[in-house]
Amino acid sequence: MGAQWKQKWREQAANQRGKIFGKLVKEILIAAKAGADPDKNARLRLAIEQAKKASMPRDTLERAIKRGAGLLDEPVVLELVTYEGFAPHQVPVIVECLTDNRTRTATNIRVLFRKGQLAAAGAVSWDFRRLGVIEASPPAPGADAEAAAIEAGAQEVEPGEGGEARFVTEPADLDAVQKALGAAGWGVTSSKLAWIPKNPVALEGPAREEVEHFLSALDEDDDVQDIFAGLG
Repeated sequence: MGAQWKQKWREQAANQRGKIFGKLVKEILIAAKAGADPDKNARLRLAIEQAKKASMPRDTLERAIKRGAGLLDEPVVLELVTYEGFAPHQVPVIVECLTDNRTRTATNIRVLFRKGQLAAAGAVSWDFRRLGVIEASPPAPGADAEAAAIEAGAQEVEPGEGGEARFVTEPADLDAVQKALGAAGWGVTSSKLAWIPKNPVALEGPAREEVEHFLSALDEDDDVQDIFAGLG
């Protein structure tokens, strides 16, 4: 019985690792379109760092970079498709997918939203702000995140997990703020455009668990790249 359980656990771990790699590869493919040199491509540099942290095999990583940059005879046909809707308890949700097959993705999203409500474009996004979000670790313990935000040109800064800080910028300022933080010694771990809810819904207990289970099921889909939920 123990051996069977171990085998099942290994299979589940391998499947989960495969899903993580799949999302990371898509991000690398998109990022590498702007160039294969990470020193000149901030988005690619971050994607590579995230792939290394996830222990992606080197050959998989290098092939994804070359393919995304158009250095291989394998065209990248990926497009960003955005869906809006509501999770249980009317929690607004925006789902961003990277897909090579719109029909497949649309079918999967409709099925996943059966416990919620899929809505038309604009039905939910009006209640979100489109902003740049940068997560970074301080150059030294006790570093002043607010001062760093002012010097880098960020709009806001919030404390994150494990001593990290979360810097919020205007979309057009994302790259400049990221570079300024890096130059000041902050270790940028994530930098992307995000949908920030204006009026997050506060839920506790079973209701919150139901929403989190719904969001987790969405995240399991291979085409889903990012999920933004108005959950307080």
